[in-house]
Amino acid sequence: MPQLSVGILACNNEAIIADCLRSVMWADDIFVILDTRSTDRTAELARAFGARVVSHRFENFAAQREFGLSQARGDWLFYVDSDEQATRHVEEEVRHVIQDDAFDGWWIPRRNVIWGREIRHGGWYPDYQLRLLKVGHAHYDPHRQVHEVVKLEGKAGYLENPLIHHNYRTFAEFKRKQQQYVPYEARIRYEEGKRPKPWTYLLQPLREFWRRYIALSGYRDGIWGLILCALIAYYYGFLVTVHLERLWHEKARGNSDADQKRDASEEKIDGGTE
Repeated sequence: MPQLSVGILACNNEAIIADCLRSVMWADDIFVILDTRSTDRTAELARAFGARVVSHRFENFAAQREFGLSQARGDWLFYVDSDEQATRHVEEEVRHVIQDDAFDGWWIPRRNVIWGREIRHGGWYPDYQLRLLKVGHAHYDPHRQVHEVVKLEGKAGYLENPLIHHNYRTFAEFKRKQQQYVPYEARIRYEEGKRPKPWTYLLQPLREFWRRYIALSGYRDGIWGLILCALIAYYYGFLVTVHLERLWHEKARGNSDADQKRDASEEKIDGGTE
């Protein structure tokens, strides 16, 4: 029987880590990758459940998960975030599929509970995540520092039973997380060479809102779907564009400073040789 490790990323999650751990106690090996900036009782609570706690300095989400791959003791690693819970049906399905040698990874759906309500549209369901990985056959793309991308050596299948994701319990939590994600997303677009035009500040939010609210039927979640689609459009349409433009300005300013230093150096050399 293949052995299964469960990895959980955590930082100051004492309020929610216990519920997550209870839902995965059936795994052969459980470890928590603890951000070294964590200052609460997360580590203490994790150890009380018998989980290993491995501290690691946070650089970005992809690097954190890549480190986790090296810490797994099982043949398979199942990533479950601290705000997620695995049901009994997930347990049964995961135990079954890791015996299938035809696949090296499995996508799992998530049911997203946002502000106390399950959101089923606007791209929030099935919200597949590639989280069940055969150790030694997967790595994380270092350029995707948030909303990570797995590079899998082999084929991936799809699980039927979803994780329960208690995503954004309050508006304050939603704002805090988006403010954390936006700079990473802007950096990704910058490294892809994308440069905003003046009209991008208007068109990008409108495009994102249309995609989620109309194309992905966000309107079917009522007023909460409308609010959520509008907020996502603001953060990932407008604010990401603002941060992206700032990165290009910083690059231009850096090049300008470098040119000025080079010109000054050349003038100094010329002045000394005449």
